[in-house]
Amino acid sequence: MRSLLRLVVIAILSLAAIPTFAQTTAPATEQAEPRATVLSFESEAQVNALAAEGKTVVFFFAAWCPNCRATVAELNSRWAEVNPDLTLVIADYDKESALKGKYGVTYQDTFVLLDTTGAAIKSWNSGGVDGLNANSAS
Repeated sequence: MRSLLRLVVIAILSLAAIPTFAQTTAPATEQAEPRATVLSFESEAQVNALAAEGKTVVFFFAAWCPNCRATVAELNSRWAEVNPDLTLVIADYDKESALKGKYGVTYQDTFVLLDTTGAAIKSWNSGGVDGLNANSAS
């Protein structure tokens, strides 16, 4: 009797494992969600071309800035939540003096939303993903 009970328990446990395996397999037709784009600043011409194509924000980042590092960490962890129509261009706060002057940036961890000509529409400091989405909303 004990052997029969043991066999029944083993059979039940082995059958119970099958649905779990099937549930962990993702469907082959599932496609990735569209994501926002992030690029490094190369030139004003690059930024102007991106702005002409769609919603573009320039982020002035300084490696020594704790707020900037926190913002980048949040962007990395929550990037899937950023508006997928957005292009974020990362500019080095310490190196891009002309770009800072063009947009009136005087503080690191600054975001600048551009119009289709590459001119600043608005700017803000910090705010992470929520601030980026709220300030760049149409």
